[in-house]
Amino acid sequence: MAIKLPSLAHRTRFLKWVYLSSTSTQHISQTVGIVNPNYSSEFDQNINFLRNKLAPDNLIQVLNRTSDLNSAVKIFKWASIQKSFHHNSNTYFEIILKLGLAGNVLEMGDFCHNMVKNRFPGAEKALVSLIHTFVQHCRIKEAIAVLVNMNLGGYKPPIEVFNALLRALVQEESRDFQNVLFVYKEMVKVGIVPTVDTLNCLLEVLFTINWVDLALDQFRRMSNKGCSPNSKSFEILVKGLIENVRVDEAVAVLEQMRELKCQPDLSFYICVIPLFCGENKVEEGVRLFRMMKDSGFVPDSFIYEVLIQCLCKNLLLDSALYLVNEMIGSGISPKHNVFVHMIDCYCELGKIDEAVKFLEEKQVHETAPFNVLLEGCCNAGKIVVANVMLEKMSERNIADCQSWNILIRWLCENEETERAYALLGRMIKFLVILDHATYSALVVGNCRMKKYDEAMKLFHQICARCWSLDIDSYSELVDGLCDINHSQYAIEVFYYMSMKQSSLHSFSFYKLIKCVCDSGQVNEAVKLWQLVYYCGISCCNITQTTIMHELSKSDKVKNLLAFLSQMLIVGGNLDIEAYCILIHGMMKQNLVKECVLFFNMMVNEGFVPDSDKLFDQLSFIANHSLLSMISSAIDKISDSEKLSSAIYSLLINGLWKEGKEHEARRLLEMMLKKGWLPDTTTHKLLIGFDVREGRSQETSLFDDSVSNILVEGLGNS
Repeated sequence: MAIKLPSLAHRTRFLKWVYLSSTSTQHISQTVGIVNPNYSSEFDQNINFLRNKLAPDNLIQVLNRTSDLNSAVKIFKWASIQKSFHHNSNTYFEIILKLGLAGNVLEMGDFCHNMVKNRFPGAEKALVSLIHTFVQHCRIKEAIAVLVNMNLGGYKPPIEVFNALLRALVQEESRDFQNVLFVYKEMVKVGIVPTVDTLNCLLEVLFTINWVDLALDQFRRMSNKGCSPNSKSFEILVKGLIENVRVDEAVAVLEQMRELKCQPDLSFYICVIPLFCGENKVEEGVRLFRMMKDSGFVPDSFIYEVLIQCLCKNLLLDSALYLVNEMIGSGISPKHNVFVHMIDCYCELGKIDEAVKFLEEKQVHETAPFNVLLEGCCNAGKIVVANVMLEKMSERNIADCQSWNILIRWLCENEETERAYALLGRMIKFLVILDHATYSALVVGNCRMKKYDEAMKLFHQICARCWSLDIDSYSELVDGLCDINHSQYAIEVFYYMSMKQSSLHSFSFYKLIKCVCDSGQVNEAVKLWQLVYYCGISCCNITQTTIMHELSKSDKVKNLLAFLSQMLIVGGNLDIEAYCILIHGMMKQNLVKECVLFFNMMVNEGFVPDSDKLFDQLSFIANHSLLSMISSAIDKISDSEKLSSAIYSLLINGLWKEGKEHEARRLLEMMLKKGWLPDTTTHKLLIGFDVREGRSQETSLFDDSVSNILVEGLGNS
């Protein structure tokens, strides 16, 4: 029965799409080491060999040993025109495989088309084998091209072919959803019913591209497609929900899994237990661990470690200790991280002596757990215990530089610098090389003892070694130098740390800026501020307003505006103090429009200054008859508690003069509701307006009750 093939144009368009979206043939050739010198002698030898022995097996042998791709294609085509020779599915398999592995998708597609058109015996099996081979070699586009030709030729690939392709696409780093969707559509075209593995691939790629709700919908509809979710389905679901920060829903999935009586496999436990432990869901982690053991699976060291870490984080010491003993009893040697978590838990609970006993009983010889215990001893104030332990560690040759630094740092922070230097001498005696952390500790110690000259000597030694201090040490040093007004030393320290891209506490940076500004170096302060984001320092608003306040003292308002523009570029925020400084600067330079602009911005941001500053700002704007330009801002603050009687009178008077009678009337009504009366000047202005209009007091612009109150209240003044 003849099968009508789709048009050649349609097939060619698809193969061109695949070809153009894949790596060029030239690049692939370079990647796999294929070169194209003159192979005429090899080509002639192969042709001569085949002239008298032309058979499919011999042709396959020649094609397999021919390294030059063009020569192989020429040999294949030469064989095609020999009258006594007929290709079969095996010869086509060889040339298609060779072209596909070289990335020549377009030419490979032509051979696939011919193979399908000739309908060689065994062609379907060969094509399926090609797809699996390309998938194994991560040649996904080539595999898809073969699949398309199979479908166009009327073959019906088995479901395993589609699933293999989908799994390969999901495992790709890009995880292109469109390619997954394309393969799925090809499966639907030939009437292949999806299996649970097929739908699992769809679920996984949907979670990968963050289409969580669509993935959940597809999961709920699995039964409509004749599939029941398996352990892999639930694994994908839990993982996807947790990675998309929907942990509570992931917990609910476990209950749904239990209700459906779906038995988790080993892969599920290995994947899901660490995920729940990472989210600090200790109950779920423990429950899954028990289920895992009840199912006959043996937990590996990683599962033990993540669960012990989670238990220790929640200070469930007894449960963690039980698992450690179980782990050792199972023949699994805990890694040093396990002991680190355990000691950290002991120390958090204040069980220092028990921690020491634990390490001795478990015969631990790694440095890291002992260093954690040293820190715990220091934090608990048990320095004698820490000293004894450090001695033992040194004798057993497991103390490192960090071990010594822990004690030295504690002594320095607690102003016991002499003991710290004594310990430093022992450290050198044991031939331990000092590092930047040692110097950081000593800098802190000298700063705490107000020995800033010594601290600067240490700092210069650090500079000579191109090392960096830690953030606390830099902050201590800068704070201290600023306290004694050594701004130049503080600037030197900051420039060095900025060069090293080290950071500083935000309050320490504020102290530096204030110290520099107080010394009259506002331009230097601006330069320091410009480095703040480069160093990753969180700059507080008071730091910026300190610079702005200093800039506003000069008559060069452009410097203030230039700094403002830099602030806005880096995403800085203006607080009420900054707005007041800006408005004051504009008032000082008699820049009315700029003053109006910043006032409107300030109110729109929800800021209202105190009554005195607000009165000064509004007086300046009113004196220039521009209250109408801030009418929207006045409306927003009209009911503010910061509006005094004087401010109300100022606004009523000013708005009335600018012809804004309605706004003035509304403010007067609000003022009267507060129990305040306008001053005499404002009252006379209002009454005078009525007289000029030829109206009696009883029929003024305000209602009778308001007029009577005004007359009664002000008539006696």
